[in-house]
Amino acid sequence: MAAKRFPVEASHILMFARSIGDENVVYTDEEAAKKTEAGGIIAPPTFVQASAQFDPDYFLRPKVGQPWFGSGKNPTGIVRAPGGGGGGGGGGGGLHAEQHYEYHRPLRAGDVLTATTLPGKTWEKEGKRSGKLVFSESVTEYRDQNGELVVTARGVGVRTERPVEQPAKKEEA
Repeated sequence: MAAKRFPVEASHILMFARSIGDENVVYTDEEAAKKTEAGGIIAPPTFVQASAQFDPDYFLRPKVGQPWFGSGKNPTGIVRAPGGGGGGGGGGGGLHAEQHYEYHRPLRAGDVLTATTLPGKTWEKEGKRSGKLVFSESVTEYRDQNGELVVTARGVGVRTERPVEQPAKKEEA
């Protein structure tokens, strides 16, 4: 879910900070940021998630002339099969359950990251109404242009062993 090569630019940091509504000067103002502990502009904590926009195969990235899963109530241009999957954005039966970021050093404008995604742990729990829940973790390591580990991102997905029964839809008059 991450690009193999992800250039970090001050304008990307600025736009990301604006998009999440974070007005901290360490993301936007070079002179003010120099006077802080950070010593200059750094990226917000969830910034590496934007690396998906540099991945041409990322399933939520729009592709010209192709239907895709948008962020609206219904997927744009895609028709799901009756009773088909839910959650997770890809039409499957899974949900994104958790996301964790471990920063080994601040991420700075000028860094060029490479990402490697590895499988993590898998475990199961028994749900009261849903039956067996299967959790799986993926770990993405972001390294800078010198090969130094900068960020470790851990995502956890969950799916049910069997589809959860949905209540019957009421017919509209």
